[in-house]
Amino acid sequence: MKKGYLVLADGQAFQGFRFGGEAEALGELVFTTGMCGYVETLTDPSYAGQIVLQTYPLIGNYGIIPEDFEGACHVKGYVVRERCRHPSNFRSAGDLEGFLKERNIPGLYGVDTRQLTRIIRESGVMNAMICDEIPADLTPLREYAVSGVVEAVTGKAPAVFPAEGGSPRFRVSLLDYGAKYNIIQELRKRGCEVTVLPASASAEDVLAQNPDGVMLSNGPGDPAENVCQIEQIKKLLGKVPLFGICLGHQLTALAAGGKTYKLKYGHRGANQPVRDLNGVRTYITSQNHGYAVDGASVSAGRVSFANANDGTCEGMDYPGLRAFTVQFHPEARGGPHDTAFLFDRFVDLMKGGDL
Repeated sequence: MKKGYLVLADGQAFQGFRFGGEAEALGELVFTTGMCGYVETLTDPSYAGQIVLQTYPLIGNYGIIPEDFEGACHVKGYVVRERCRHPSNFRSAGDLEGFLKERNIPGLYGVDTRQLTRIIRESGVMNAMICDEIPADLTPLREYAVSGVVEAVTGKAPAVFPAEGGSPRFRVSLLDYGAKYNIIQELRKRGCEVTVLPASASAEDVLAQNPDGVMLSNGPGDPAENVCQIEQIKKLLGKVPLFGICLGHQLTALAAGGKTYKLKYGHRGANQPVRDLNGVRTYITSQNHGYAVDGASVSAGRVSFANANDGTCEGMDYPGLRAFTVQFHPEARGGPHDTAFLFDRFVDLMKGGDL
């Protein structure tokens, strides 16, 4: 049991025990409230540049399941209250310790995750580091910023995924800003052939595929940083049916002339309530984002979903542009699956339906 520390940018330090990789980590500390789905969390590219704190006290009890990976692991570090050394699950192909060690991602356990969560909720997300010794100079820690992460997590070349069940009903071009694999799977299940394109793809590259629809994926970081991607979305709006998730939602709003802003501590977990403003339902959703769209700033669209806790914008409809976007994750592999119908809505839009 090797001692280690989680040091916050405000100087607070928490002693715990190291596991996983032996490297030290510097990143933005965020918490996620999911009671399950840690495999999906660790492999979600949207966590690039961040140290992830799990609020649920026991992590690792059902092992590591490669079939549930959403992508490559881009987290900077991992903090838990208690780690399970001996998982029990017939699908498990390894344990949490081995997963982190193989990727040289440092973990820390035995710290008071409840207290840390309260600090973040009160003070907002802040930079932190996992280290063996408390550094005398915290300047590098305080100056750290998550930047350039979309380019770091996107695929480097186009890839085609065939539709399930034979000939495709539709062809979808998916712009990969850090796409979760289950977005592709949800489209394939609905008879779509999916061509995944790098984040650097131009609007001309996308339209050259002659797609029936365009999917804008989730991804990490500040949406306003992605100037080139926003310009390409401007060129795509109105040309072809479009569906955006998470970062794709934010980039579409910016392309339509809207604004985004950073939340105090973001929404991360599988229990976020979202109200449908076009109906009477409230859905429980999976989310992972630190920025939000200012719905009132988007004159070309209308807010379709709102967070039931804080009222922030959770979705936009663009009826005149044949586009709609959501902040939450309807494809969430670990659940809940309440909003998977939005993929059917996208299919209906590609058929010629209206929003």
